[in-house]
Amino acid sequence: MTSTSTQEGSTAVVAPTAGQKRHRRRMWAPWALLAPFLILFVFTFVLPILIAVAQSFTRVTRQGVFGEKGVTTGFAGFDNYLQALANQNFIASIGRMLLFGVVQVTVMMVLCTVLALLLEGAAARRPGFFRAAYFLPYGIPGVIATILWSFLYVPGLSPLIDIGAWFGVELDFLGPSTVLWSIANIVTWAYTGYNMLIIVAQLKTIPNDVYEAAKVDGAGWWPVVRSIQLPLIRPALILTTVFSIIGTLQLFAEPQVLQSVSPAIDSEYTPNLSAYTTAFAYNDYNVAAAQAVLIAAVAFILSFGFLKLTNRRSK
Repeated sequence: MTSTSTQEGSTAVVAPTAGQKRHRRRMWAPWALLAPFLILFVFTFVLPILIAVAQSFTRVTRQGVFGEKGVTTGFAGFDNYLQALANQNFIASIGRMLLFGVVQVTVMMVLCTVLALLLEGAAARRPGFFRAAYFLPYGIPGVIATILWSFLYVPGLSPLIDIGAWFGVELDFLGPSTVLWSIANIVTWAYTGYNMLIIVAQLKTIPNDVYEAAKVDGAGWWPVVRSIQLPLIRPALILTTVFSIIGTLQLFAEPQVLQSVSPAIDSEYTPNLSAYTTAFAYNDYNVAAAQAVLIAAVAFILSFGFLKLTNRRSK
């Protein structure tokens, strides 16, 4: 509502016009539509992060064996982070995942790019069927996928091990030097199709005029891929690589399931497993929160560094 002054100095109330009402409704309409998402986003994403950060700077002291004599909470500073960094198993798990990411992400990106280019090629037959077939593993939960693959890894159950024995080759998919790559195989099998669809979507945005111009110039399949398709799908390649880098540090279900059949996998084999063990096996939630923050920081640094590197090369 607005007000205006009369000649006698009094104030007269003037109702807002219909145009002003419509303008106000238009201002609030987007927020009303976004409200359900924003509420869920705050309570399921932002708030847990803030709580985890707060707990990572908190020290909880329990009086008595089970805290029956009282529990006191205080500011711990960076003590929880120092304790997390002093855990050699946690540091080793981060290094293990860095090696895992360098090899697995590279192999997976090459595979999904090749599959996308082949399925979108002019000679592709029934591309819709093969896109769905390659994407299907992504729809299988990680726990189920790991159980299925474990039948091919466990001696006595695996036909691959039996076939190798016929040829005098001893295969050990769950040994200390091979189990990491057995996990990498499961992850590659599950996520290659998902990343492939992102690249396929980017390929479909390339105008047909570009292909026709290349055809007129006499360009073959490889020159088209090298000079047209790969440069134009670069944003999709960067996006899927960043997602894969973040996913590498989040590895949890696959090693946890294989832990029961592989002695080489301990309770702190990956960073997430280490934080989980610290929280629920050692009941030290504050150090676990510090580990979680450190994992997020490493993921951010790697993703940011990769984006900076790719942007510098593009310039």
